[in-house]
Amino acid sequence: MADKATRLHEDATIIDGLIVSKWGPDIFAAMRAGGLTAANCTCSIWGGFDEAMRAIAIWKGWFREHAALIRQVRDVADIAAAKRERRTGIILGWQNSTGFAEFLPFVPVFHELGLRVVQLTYHTANMTGGGCLESRDGGLTDFGHDLVAELNRVGILIDLSHVGATTSRDAILASKQPAAYTHCAPRALKDHGRNKTDEELRFIAERGGMIGVTMFPPFMPRGNDSSLDDYLDAIEHTIRIAGEDQVGIGTDFTQGQGQEAFDYYTRDKGTGRMLLPRLGSVTFPDGFGSIQEFPNLTRAMERRGWAATRIRKVMGGNWVRMFGEVWRQQPDS
Repeated sequence: MADKATRLHEDATIIDGLIVSKWGPDIFAAMRAGGLTAANCTCSIWGGFDEAMRAIAIWKGWFREHAALIRQVRDVADIAAAKRERRTGIILGWQNSTGFAEFLPFVPVFHELGLRVVQLTYHTANMTGGGCLESRDGGLTDFGHDLVAELNRVGILIDLSHVGATTSRDAILASKQPAAYTHCAPRALKDHGRNKTDEELRFIAERGGMIGVTMFPPFMPRGNDSSLDDYLDAIEHTIRIAGEDQVGIGTDFTQGQGQEAFDYYTRDKGTGRMLLPRLGSVTFPDGFGSIQEFPNLTRAMERRGWAATRIRKVMGGNWVRMFGEVWRQQPDS
């Protein structure tokens, strides 16, 4: 007979706010083994229009070829259906807005194709605003304001995880819908350019936004030596700042990725100067080192004495609520 934590994990809606693994059938099977109901799956980072469109075309093929394991998510009803069908719902997301090629009419086109999450910038600046590793963050540009308005109109979640502090604040204030840090960690625990200060966490939460806490080892105080308890410490710190209704999971799992992928992520525009020290090997903690070990996270929360209601919220319920708020397409004005 399954233990209490196993039954809770199997019954709850489990959502990962961001995964950037090496996509393919092995990862899809790992998602099912881990009991993932849905995940925001990165399909574009540094690419422009052609690369972003190609990636979505590839995903459309995977939806057909691996229909027993995955299904596309366009709204929260699809998340519920994925749970009933014991498949994993795939939320197509970008970690940059460059795929729109600075042409706003492409926004509703990609929305029709199923794009549901867009990060405004990745590490450095683009025509939208500044990144978290840009030497000078000038804030949201005029085009950035137009893009925010159009993302609001069609119902695409604005992600600010890699976005600079000034641009993020501007975007949160400009957006008529709540925004998210889909995958970040508290800077109070580790002073890293990708982590968010308590002030930033509080600011987005007070305006209805969501924070997906990441376990990516370079962002944790003990790096590759971090444990699952260290991850829970980061989640609990974020809850103390933002409240348990505004916090979720955003692992940033890189399962199957090698050094070439890490170099691509950490070089400006994918090929330029190194923005961060070369990552080398990245080791997630024992017990939560892979997507298929997601049930261990629920068990760890229960061992900490978390109430079932809190576990359900953080493991997915909060994401469902926020997606429901944002993915409502607004009528043309």
